[in-house]
Amino acid sequence: MSHFKRLALAISIAAASESGLAFELEEIVVTARHRAESLQDVPLSETAFTASQIEDAKIDSAGDFIAMTPNVTLAESQSAGVSFMTIRGVTQVRNGEPPVATVVDGVLQINSRQFTQELFDVEQIEVLRGPQGALYGRNATGGAILITTKQPTNETEGYVRVGLGKGDETRVQGSISGALVEDTLMYRLAASYVDRDGYLDNDFLGTEVDPYEDTTIRGLLKWHVSENLTADLRVNLGRTESGAINFQYQPALFDPGQPCFTNNALAFAGTSDADSVSRDFCANNEGEGERDIDETSLKLEYLAGAVSLTSITSWNKVEEYTGGDQFPYTAATGIFGVFDGTQTQYAEIEAWSQEFRITSIDDSALRWMLGAYYLETERFISTTTGIDNRQGITRIERRPAFTDAENPTLSFLADDNDNTAWAVFGSLNYDITENLEAAFALRYDQDERRQRVSEHNTSGLPGVENKEEFDKWQPKLTLRYRINEDMQVYGSWGEGFRSGQFNQNGVGVAAAGAGLIGVGDVVDQEETETLEVGFKSEFADNSIRLNGSIYHTKVDGQQYFVFVGEVGAQVLVNIDEVEISGGELELLAHLSDNFDVYAGIGYTDSEVTEYGLNPSAEGNEAPYVPKSTFNIGGQYRFAITDSLNGLVRLDYEHRGGQYWDPENSSKRSSLSLVNARIGVESAEDTWSLVASVKNATDEEYNSEWVLGGFAHPAPPRIWNLDFRYNF
Repeated sequence: MSHFKRLALAISIAAASESGLAFELEEIVVTARHRAESLQDVPLSETAFTASQIEDAKIDSAGDFIAMTPNVTLAESQSAGVSFMTIRGVTQVRNGEPPVATVVDGVLQINSRQFTQELFDVEQIEVLRGPQGALYGRNATGGAILITTKQPTNETEGYVRVGLGKGDETRVQGSISGALVEDTLMYRLAASYVDRDGYLDNDFLGTEVDPYEDTTIRGLLKWHVSENLTADLRVNLGRTESGAINFQYQPALFDPGQPCFTNNALAFAGTSDADSVSRDFCANNEGEGERDIDETSLKLEYLAGAVSLTSITSWNKVEEYTGGDQFPYTAATGIFGVFDGTQTQYAEIEAWSQEFRITSIDDSALRWMLGAYYLETERFISTTTGIDNRQGITRIERRPAFTDAENPTLSFLADDNDNTAWAVFGSLNYDITENLEAAFALRYDQDERRQRVSEHNTSGLPGVENKEEFDKWQPKLTLRYRINEDMQVYGSWGEGFRSGQFNQNGVGVAAAGAGLIGVGDVVDQEETETLEVGFKSEFADNSIRLNGSIYHTKVDGQQYFVFVGEVGAQVLVNIDEVEISGGELELLAHLSDNFDVYAGIGYTDSEVTEYGLNPSAEGNEAPYVPKSTFNIGGQYRFAITDSLNGLVRLDYEHRGGQYWDPENSSKRSSLSLVNARIGVESAEDTWSLVASVKNATDEEYNSEWVLGGFAHPAPPRIWNLDFRYNF
């Protein structure tokens, strides 16, 4: 059965409820345009998850809600902080900026390594598709993700969740909220601890390659200073230890059943296939990853007559280290003269930002907002390769260890980056008639980047200083027409840009030495222009919600990643021009008080229309872009006794085939994933006990594949059992 037939079947089942009793859907209030509005009133393509939906679907990480969102996918590999998002054909690359702006409790995340934190005690998640740069700034070329955690309350409340699962996983989470001074000073404290051995085996070492331990603590303090002034203080600390660099070099694994070799006679098989999957590893060094995240923000809101004033000050620090085996990731001592080595990467990013907004009150035909944003970022990054003397990996941060007896440094690339960005922005919404709204938003972003190359560099120009500036006006124009109370149509045109940056100094020379000619030290900014039309509707007495959109995007300078395994070089380049067309269709049906169904389909057609680095790739599909996504699921609650309910839930996700490089050298075939949940809960919603399974059919696929045959397998079937108590 095709995806469209499945969706049509779901719609017909839902529509059948019109002849019987209809059950009204919950209204979802969103803040996509920096003001509270109904999801069905916002003229853009948006998927929103409420607190109850987040709990019911067991959304514990970013990948969980992205898997339920049309035209959005996430590839997770390399380390706890590294992931690659694709949204409507606009992609993210290693060491690059994301294609979305991620905002948590009103604060913009400053680095993509923050994105994959544990999700817990969350009130709402909003995924906005299409360019959002006019309101959310640089990098929001593909959209924005808004995450709101649960806020402090006057009444004492909270929860405790305890779980166990595959890989000897233990999970403990909880929160408590209440008033220190009733109606004046309230707090919320939430914490999460996850520990597991891992799912994938290293046959050579006899250990799992993907252990994971994470501790996250979040505190919120809300102070109603006066009737008109509110202050929100947020502190978030995260500490993660995990496996890392779990790649396999496919040509070295000519017998997937026996992947570990220790002799010099190992021969390359020539295999390089995105569909070839092996879950067994044979590196002689255990990959290691550490990530520390510290976040602090202060939000002030003041009501002054007909306007509200908002100030958001934030400070962030992200530190991540990864170390592991280097190409070709085996225990072999030599492969045709290529010796297995080690590699490390260390990144430290520290930033502070300030945002001011003045917003009109929402009770007039003319609504407006003005704002300004400032960001200072200090980033250090070093990348090394080393000689593997089989005595472990020496941790390298800011200085190489060329004379280290155990693991001497072979190559060292490092640089300090001092970046300053600022923006001014505003929006104007006007009700031309009772049913017709026109909205215009405009933002100017300027991003100045300074790079100081380490004097210890083994390539490039040690000690050199580089400076570049990137900027763009980002307009967006939207028209919305309300046909009746239950249906509206809209159209929009918008532009966005993703800031340019520096490659690590010397990687261009290294790439040329490996046969990749034309790589520069500067990666140009990426610019997008998007046209979109869509509709939002509810029918059957608001028990069925059906939203859809189609779009066309032109991308100039799409940023793409190339890995040169021989020298551990991670290189960013620009694809001159990419054309993308597609659309989404989403259904949500509340068929009874106990039965909910959802479905969503996304389609993306992409084409590389100009690529100076490799003109032979013109006409191919863009990298990291699945042709289609399809999601469907249902949840049913039923009474077992007067005080006990049962819960059954099934979720299905389908991702179409995709290429990983503009040359379209190897395609990962389409894949299907099934998640299921079954459990019992108290009728008063006091406690629940739920068993879950992800990837129930144990689908084997690579979560990422890099040109040349560097494969990162996705996790196998995973089961969990969770007990939750609310108070």
